[in-house]
Amino acid sequence: MTFFSFRRTFAIAAKEFQHLRRDRLTGGMIVGIPVIMTLLFGYAINHDIRHLSAGVADQAKTAASRALLYDTQATQVVDLVRNVDSKADLERLLAAGEISVGIYLPPDFERRIIDADRPVGQLLVDGSDPVVFSSARSLGELPLNQRIGSNVTRGQPAYALRALYNPERRSAVFIVPGLCGVILTLTMVLFTSIALVRERERGNLELLITTPVLPLELMTGKILPYILIGYIQVSLILFLGVYLFDVPIEGSLIDFALGTGIFVAATLTLGLMISTLADTQFQAFQMTFMSFLPQLLLSGYMFPFEGMPKAAQWLAELFPLTHYLRIVRGILLRDADLPLMLDQIWPLAVFFVVVMTIATLRFNKRLD
Repeated sequence: MTFFSFRRTFAIAAKEFQHLRRDRLTGGMIVGIPVIMTLLFGYAINHDIRHLSAGVADQAKTAASRALLYDTQATQVVDLVRNVDSKADLERLLAAGEISVGIYLPPDFERRIIDADRPVGQLLVDGSDPVVFSSARSLGELPLNQRIGSNVTRGQPAYALRALYNPERRSAVFIVPGLCGVILTLTMVLFTSIALVRERERGNLELLITTPVLPLELMTGKILPYILIGYIQVSLILFLGVYLFDVPIEGSLIDFALGTGIFVAATLTLGLMISTLADTQFQAFQMTFMSFLPQLLLSGYMFPFEGMPKAAQWLAELFPLTHYLRIVRGILLRDADLPLMLDQIWPLAVFFVVVMTIATLRFNKRLD
């Protein structure tokens, strides 16, 4: 009969420590995961949203209207970043996702000051994000300052509030379309990051090398089947969203499909690059998880983008998920067309070209 031996147990433990010491990727994750998670959650989780981007259509253009805009800016709830001519221009900017709040001051602004029962302006708020709407709602309770006009009544409201795109403020309307990007980011990167590693582990890669197939052809061929898989996954998400959660589809499904195809291609190249860095499928899974967390936390899916510090926002602009969330919510919820989303399309195209080039060059290097 063999009894439990502490000596053999400690020998196995020592062997495992030696393995961890040689595996620099796992060793880096031991320290990296708690540091990255602490920094990301510390910066990303902020429900006290301020400095929302706002556009202004001041059709009164008087000293009193300018004073009201100054008071509005002084609340720090919004930053006045765009000036336009009409309410229609504000709605276009809201649909494109360029602003979160539109401030409209009508031509009869001065006359409205006299009427204590009427607000003098209107706030157009992107209601697709309930957190943003809650932050902007405080502006609807902003009283007029006495210096704006001699006829101001104490407590007279400055703005009437109008929520666009999600007037019922249901969370599912905001969450479910974003799931298209979140699920695709995880699955597409994971599938492709494992693809080349699996070929290498099974010895199939050597057989491919002996054929006339170029590295770029191999990379492109690897991602093409997963583009179809991405469309299948998105279709399932939309089907469940519409029929189970009553998520509206306001825009063109063709525009949505085109935007999704560009995003899927860009995301797949990230998985290919990971596959050139990893030696085993387990390492590929680890690196996929590490690339997924920052995108999930900083893209604006879980926490409002405007609530993050500028450095975190600049970092988030590098991630495909950040731009795709704006595309999917813009098209599906705000009826924006694809040309209106060009500011989000071109970063995905640049990401695809750059990362695909890096992955191809790294694959060549590994073959050498």
